[in-house]
Amino acid sequence: MGVLLICFSIFFVNHHDNNKYIIETLELNGSAEEGDALFKINCVGCHGITARGLVGPDLHSITQRLSDKEIIKQVTGGLTPPMPSFEIDSVNMSNLLKYLHSLE
Repeated sequence: MGVLLICFSIFFVNHHDNNKYIIETLELNGSAEEGDALFKINCVGCHGITARGLVGPDLHSITQRLSDKEIIKQVTGGLTPPMPSFEIDSVNMSNLLKYLHSLE
């Protein structure tokens, strides 16, 4: 019972922190230009310089297929292999989201 309680507590704290991060990120109004620069540093190897895809998928219209919350979880959790997880602060995540919205 004690182990279960510890596991639940760890899950709750991590889940709660993740929600706080998502809320903080979504409250910001990012910069597409800064998001573009961030994309070019971290993402072009898999998604290509124009975000049309290479190893990773084409990201044009990604914001029509996934919600911002789902995109945040994908970027920070690397949910679809071979996508790695990224530690990214809420300001830069907001910038990246703004850039992805500009690809529509």
